[in-house]
Amino acid sequence: MESKNAAYIARAKEILAQMTLEEKVAQMVQVPYAMVGREEALRWAKLGAGSFLHVLGDDAREVQQAACSTRLGIPVIFGIDAVRGHALNDHATVFPTQLACACTWDREIAREMGRVTAREVATDGLHWTFSPLLCLSRDTRWGRVNETFGEDPYLTGELAAAIIEGYQGDSLDDEESILACAKHYYAYGEAVGARDACDSEITYRKAREVFLPPFKKAVDAGCASFMTAYGSIDGTPLTIDRHSLKDILRDEMGFEGFVVTDWDNMSSLVKQQFVAEDTDEAARLAAEAGNDMIMTSVAFYDSAVKLVREGRLDEAVIDEAVLHILTIKAKMGLFEHPEKKGRPGCFGCAEHMDAALRTAQRSITLLRNDGVLPIAPSCKKIAVIGANADDVRAQYGDWTYFTHPLPDPDHVPVRPYTTIREGVEELAKAKGASCVYARGCGPIASDEDDLPSAVEAAKGADVIVYVVGDVVSQVGEGKDRADLSLSGRQTELFRQLRALNIPLVTVLCASKPLAMGDAAEQADAVVVAFNGGATGGKAVAQALFGEINPSGRLPISFPRHSGQVPVYYNQLPGWHKLVDKQKYCDLPETPLYVFGEGLSYTDFAYENMTFDPQTMKASVQVSNTGARAGLETVQVYFRDLVSSVMTPVKNLIAYKQVELAPGETKTVEIKLERMDFALVNRREERVVEPGEFMLMVGHSSKDADLLTVKFAL
Repeated sequence: MESKNAAYIARAKEILAQMTLEEKVAQMVQVPYAMVGREEALRWAKLGAGSFLHVLGDDAREVQQAACSTRLGIPVIFGIDAVRGHALNDHATVFPTQLACACTWDREIAREMGRVTAREVATDGLHWTFSPLLCLSRDTRWGRVNETFGEDPYLTGELAAAIIEGYQGDSLDDEESILACAKHYYAYGEAVGARDACDSEITYRKAREVFLPPFKKAVDAGCASFMTAYGSIDGTPLTIDRHSLKDILRDEMGFEGFVVTDWDNMSSLVKQQFVAEDTDEAARLAAEAGNDMIMTSVAFYDSAVKLVREGRLDEAVIDEAVLHILTIKAKMGLFEHPEKKGRPGCFGCAEHMDAALRTAQRSITLLRNDGVLPIAPSCKKIAVIGANADDVRAQYGDWTYFTHPLPDPDHVPVRPYTTIREGVEELAKAKGASCVYARGCGPIASDEDDLPSAVEAAKGADVIVYVVGDVVSQVGEGKDRADLSLSGRQTELFRQLRALNIPLVTVLCASKPLAMGDAAEQADAVVVAFNGGATGGKAVAQALFGEINPSGRLPISFPRHSGQVPVYYNQLPGWHKLVDKQKYCDLPETPLYVFGEGLSYTDFAYENMTFDPQTMKASVQVSNTGARAGLETVQVYFRDLVSSVMTPVKNLIAYKQVELAPGETKTVEIKLERMDFALVNRREERVVEPGEFMLMVGHSSKDADLLTVKFAL
């Protein structure tokens, strides 16, 4: 099959033929500007380094000018972790996290988030975002859950393809398009014990069944780059697993972009994984396995040049890697216009802030409501309690200018943003109600904690909005958690507030599902906001007052207790259960909240489900039985009832969102494909085995929420 990039490949080959060995190897080096400093960065640019990361604005322009002044004038690609907006720039639009975005289950929302992010990154003169992250959050103790689209391969793949299309637009040559990067390839989130970068205890069959499908959707969406994972499969670091990088990614999936290692992955082969004796061996292993660009391990340059000169590394390996890089540079039009222009003046503009607000609004997920929400017009006093209600750093979470490229917790927050406290105060005032705020306590115990004052402030309120969660010191790489319960004195404060017998709403402002205990199970209402970005506080307030009707659905399950983890919905059957006994002797076997779950201020009913295995069409009638218009997410699952290998109790294979007016009924039809019912057998083949299946359609992954029909294929 002829490459779609034939013309760009030809251009790249012309340049490659003129390059010295040193120039070629330099193209494979990605330099960390924030770590090496200006002078060293300029030296690397003059050597012909292929890429730089974490350099903004005029600094990037200076580096690009130096690169374009070299013998061949090959421009550099500037990469940045713009993973939820261009949020490392303090004037850019800060979107909700990828996990919060996943609560929307909306491809268009994800696509718009990618488009706005690309426009602002390009306006900074940069070319490439290290996003989206396609790891699955099946163990919520992991520190990077906030960066994922949740626990499910299908939903992750759908949203990933959409955001990639947003980043890259119709053409990489467009002034407002940037390169996407599918990461981390693969199963990084499956590390044993949720220990960041440790071994993933999976097989290649399991990888093909669970972890690779989202990456295949990324390839099909035209993703220009892939990033390797820190971890390993069956003891082989994924950085040097040729089978994954060559046989599967390129030969089977048809990937035509370039592969970059993660941060200092090459050096990790020597210093942390102990599979290479020295930098020379690590450089050879990384290059031969199929890594085209080496992130931050700049020692690769000297080692690779020496290895080729000494005959220990075939120069053809270098040529292949550089060809991949130059082809993408040609496709981006960098040789004609090295600097992206973007749209001057767009940083944090009204259009972009509106897009961030839409994402935040659609991400709000209502999980419990005993009638306290929306806040009644008769409410005259609202108490907002909790440090996270008025802490923009907690509301932003990881991967913003507070945390990267170097931690800067003292950075003065840049407006516009709205905290939850500010959002509630603004709407309360507009409705003629008063609002009192007390910090009470935060996720980290401190001398500022003052529970008695918070309880006193809440007395006499008509409703209490209690905001709980985590903070950036508990989130991110190297911050895996053994205990997912609410930290600090948050549970203690909840119990004291609950004792006031005032209607109480718990709002979760956090990076991941936490084991909220009483704060969820004894609250009158529970709202999940995760990290909502600049407009997150406004979106929460709008949901509390009923200005918007919550439509979020969980992309991830919530444990009752850390010891339950993992609680992802699509597990394999076989857990031993004695007659009349629960599976845990001390806890319910079910999660606190399940994948797909979410309420609104109206109700939906399902009936008359059908499925025709000949036409592969599923149909169900969905009715809005409440008094308010709402958006329902119709979810489709299946189970292979008897199979040659064990298969999950259910798997999401489709979903469709439908708007319904009060009293309205719509027939929702969803077209499926035969391969939607496939499994990966012991020979690692994706096949549909003849036999009986169950199709399930409904409101969430809960059995009680699903209509079912059996059929044969």
